[in-house]
Amino acid sequence: MAKNIQSLERAAAMLRLLAGGERRLGLSDIASSLDLAKGTAHGILRTLQAEGFVEQDAASGRYQLGAELLRLGNSYLDVHELRARALVWTDDLARSSGESVHLGVLHQHGVLIVHHVFRPDDSRQVLEVGAMQPLHSTALGKVLAAYDPVAHSESLEVDRKAFTPRTVTGLDEFEIVLDHTRARGWAADVEETWEGVAAVAAPIHDRRRMPVGAVAITGAVERVCNGTRELRSELVAAVRECARAVSRDLGAGRF
Repeated sequence: MAKNIQSLERAAAMLRLLAGGERRLGLSDIASSLDLAKGTAHGILRTLQAEGFVEQDAASGRYQLGAELLRLGNSYLDVHELRARALVWTDDLARSSGESVHLGVLHQHGVLIVHHVFRPDDSRQVLEVGAMQPLHSTALGKVLAAYDPVAHSESLEVDRKAFTPRTVTGLDEFEIVLDHTRARGWAADVEETWEGVAAVAAPIHDRRRMPVGAVAITGAVERVCNGTRELRSELVAAVRECARAVSRDLGAGRF
């Protein structure tokens, strides 16, 4: 029988300790609790910190679980389940709005499109499932960055490229956009990524009320926005209701 790898066992024990005890633990506490030498415990902590599984408080030097664990936890919800739960609702949204509908999840510093419902007309359209969208300029990306701590961290680390003159690239301005998104529960993209295109997106949550994706309506500015370039209120309401419906199907309850 193959032997267990001791360093992995110690790392797993360390993560369980941080998850089950006080919010933050010092090096001495961790080493003594696991019966490890301080040097050994510190080496494991440094490795876990480098991978994002552990974070160290700059002021106290104590350790806590890192945001990367949130990503792993969310991956427990299979993307295919998310898509399956959203099929009926996104079809209804495309039919009622007359626009394209996209379902996106966080993936490799961007938004991965996992489902795309075509605009219900005879126009020529290209399936975008598998395409990647930026976090900082798209409605889907802003929603994920606003509600998902991992997406938020990644949106700050990436190069916030200006795709159009309307793209928000400054850090302070971008944080204001995210605050606004959280306050109203949805995000907008009016020609910030593509000229002539506007979108509105809302977050999808699972049974733990954790963000697992986002849904968006995307279309021409003249159809999605009103005469003052504000998103049409009925489309905002429709996207939010779709997101709530999918969230309820995933066990999030009413909210």
